[in-house]
Amino acid sequence: MAHERIEVDLPLAKVYEYLSDPTYFPHFFERIEKVNKINSQTFEYSTTLGGENFEWTTNIIDDLRNTRFAWITINGNLNQTGTIRFTPLDNGERTRVDFSLDYRTFYGEPGEELAKFIKGLPAQIKKDLQRFKDEAEDGTFKQKADDTLAKIEEEEAEAEAKAEAEEEAAE
Repeated sequence: MAHERIEVDLPLAKVYEYLSDPTYFPHFFERIEKVNKINSQTFEYSTTLGGENFEWTTNIIDDLRNTRFAWITINGNLNQTGTIRFTPLDNGERTRVDFSLDYRTFYGEPGEELAKFIKGLPAQIKKDLQRFKDEAEDGTFKQKADDTLAKIEEEEAEAEAKAEAEEEAAE
């Protein structure tokens, strides 16, 4: 399990707004490629590690506004649990974020690339949270995150169109 802490020079409500939306995770978490919102509590994640595709579905298990946000895997080939705790600092003008994340396989030992990824998780989370902090504090996070989401959606639409064209050509 990896645990990192960072202080962000923004009010707690704003930091909570950004970090309690898993669809923003692909923007600042380098190793998450895509998150699809299924409903208000369920999200599908995907990434590729060492050429192997990992997909998993999580449910939000705790969402105490401006205090805590947590999720757990309910199915897939990678088990992920996460908790984000928010603490107001300086009368709510700043926010401390405590982020805990754990990845495991459901059965057996992880493969070489996944084991390497899990071992490097603390350093990766520290880097990812610093990226979040920098963009949140300079006011660019929301726009950049929305741009990332639009790019993912565009790539998916292009892949679907290509697959349909190939299917039609094969007929």
